[in-house]
Amino acid sequence: MDNWFQSKWFIRVLALGFAITLFIFVNVESNSSSSESAIPGRNSQTQTLDDVPVEIDINSDDYVVSGVPEYATVTLEGSPATIMPAIFNRNFTVYVDLQGLGEGNHTVELQHTASDDISVYIEPKTIEVSIEERASQEFPITVEFLNTDQLPPGVEVGGYELDQSSVQITTSRRIMEQIGVVKIYVDVAGQETSISNREVPVNVYDTQGNELQVRLDRETVVISVDFVSPSKVVPIDIETTGELPEGFSLLSISANLDEVEIFAVSDILEQIESISTEEIDLSEITESGTIDVGFDLPDGVYTGKLETIEVSVEIEEARVLEDMAIEEEELGDGLAVTFVEPSKAEMDITVTGNETFLRELSPDDFRVLVDLAGLEPGEHLVPVEVEWDEVEDVTVTPEFEEITVEIE
Repeated sequence: MDNWFQSKWFIRVLALGFAITLFIFVNVESNSSSSESAIPGRNSQTQTLDDVPVEIDINSDDYVVSGVPEYATVTLEGSPATIMPAIFNRNFTVYVDLQGLGEGNHTVELQHTASDDISVYIEPKTIEVSIEERASQEFPITVEFLNTDQLPPGVEVGGYELDQSSVQITTSRRIMEQIGVVKIYVDVAGQETSISNREVPVNVYDTQGNELQVRLDRETVVISVDFVSPSKVVPIDIETTGELPEGFSLLSISANLDEVEIFAVSDILEQIESISTEEIDLSEITESGTIDVGFDLPDGVYTGKLETIEVSVEIEEARVLEDMAIEEEELGDGLAVTFVEPSKAEMDITVTGNETFLRELSPDDFRVLVDLAGLEPGEHLVPVEVEWDEVEDVTVTPEFEEITVEIE
């Protein structure tokens, strides 16, 4: 047997046998099909189309129709010669004839224009339609900007321009009465430059915010938008906290700028009358000088490139000389004085000014005096004087400007 399969002639004879068998089989099948086609009623074909558009036959200038499906499912049955052109060429239409019907609801049957040689089955077979009188009206376009909070800091919508500020709407009178607003939406998130000629769709809503399907003379409009960075100049308030260390007093505090230009959206700018600095902690200041201070800015407010200002702080050192004796002058003969307020003949004095002078001074450099000349017996309010060799930029302040004494 193995020798047969190795023989060239055996392989050729075997192949010829297969070819003859295949030929006989094909001819038998062909004859069988021809016989079936020759039998009446056996050559019909069926084809279903799911997306056949439905046309509306009515005077569309006067009426608006609702309830008509956009597409219908159509089943065609017929001979191959008639059905195939209908399938491939779509040489027929499905429509609903509403001519002659007035306003109101109607039950109508879907019709077709296919050849009489084709059996046509349409789903749905009948539909409920509503016919309403058509109306047209012009509405202004409202613009709503989305994501304005995502614009760069201090930037807001400045102005815009539409290539068409209104649209003509055509629909039924019933729908027309429901229209609340015609609106377009413009997304400005992250917008750093102006918008030029952006095309956006037009939307129509009823008074409840539901979108309405109506006919528009334009489905889109073109908008251009400018952006601005509003600003204004406001005074600067210098804020401090705490107190100077003991022995120091504040002479002056001032900034190198009295005003600053701030940037923010208009609603925020209107509420701002001044801008404060960050608080300066006086407890950390022990000498006069200049410090850089930032701004304490409200949310949404910016100062551009100016982040800090220079604040000059001028302080002076003070020294307290305690329990300085109060000396009486010009008390009349035979009279005595009693101190009422203060009850003792002593008080403190504060010396402020030049640091070198303060380090070298002593209580002996000062006399605290009250002039009692001409005072009669009784209680008197008398001024206090401090006698000393005055030095420039040094001040002396007594604990009491006046004291109460009683003359006896």
